[in-house]
Amino acid sequence: MNNKFDALKDDDSGDHDQNEENSTQKDGEKEKTERDKSQSGSKRKAVVPGPAEHPLQYNYTFWYSRRTPGRPTSSQSYEQNIKQIGTFASVEQFWRFYSHMVRPGDLTGHSDFHLFKEGIKPMWEDDANKNGGKWIIRLRKGLASRCWENLILAMLGEQFMVGEEICGAVVSVRFQEDIISIWNKTASDQATTARIRDTLRRVLNLPPNTIMEYKTHTDSIKMPGRLGSQRLLFQNLWKPRLNVP
Repeated sequence: MNNKFDALKDDDSGDHDQNEENSTQKDGEKEKTERDKSQSGSKRKAVVPGPAEHPLQYNYTFWYSRRTPGRPTSSQSYEQNIKQIGTFASVEQFWRFYSHMVRPGDLTGHSDFHLFKEGIKPMWEDDANKNGGKWIIRLRKGLASRCWENLILAMLGEQFMVGEEICGAVVSVRFQEDIISIWNKTASDQATTARIRDTLRRVLNLPPNTIMEYKTHTDSIKMPGRLGSQRLLFQNLWKPRLNVP
């Protein structure tokens, strides 16, 4: 595994008495370091299944984010707040990550786990997501860990049967409820979104009266998270949340 800090190792053996010349040289080295750092990220060694491991159809990356509730979140600050946990290419690599991660039900505050195909950022604006949307299910407290595990295992196992449409999944831990969602590429493809909905009902064993909302990312961008959350919470004043036995 490449060390992402390798590019920061500078040669510091210059003559520090030559202040002006050294300052110019250090500026040049700083620029080179930034270029090297960027290039090292793009040339990072590809993640592949190990010997005798069971490969997945796609590589996936775990992400984590946490924010202070009530603060406006721009796309730039949101992107800076997302931390990449790691990428895996096989069943065995997935379990090595997952077995050491905190379960969603044990997280506190406004925290999110994201699991997306490698190369797709968990952001509305990503090229793979911008024309898509997501199915949203709101959960009573105590259900997030089980539902999240069932959802991501179904996604990794290609149970949704919609080709390359699935982008990723998110579990969002909030104070009074938790939310899980699955993202797909093409919001306008009603046959695909319907199949995702039906598969989601099956893999999570949802009761027939469970409220599921499909929301396009275009709508999410037009109506920032706080307004969207207020609208959904208003809907849930009279719509039952999922309460799986």
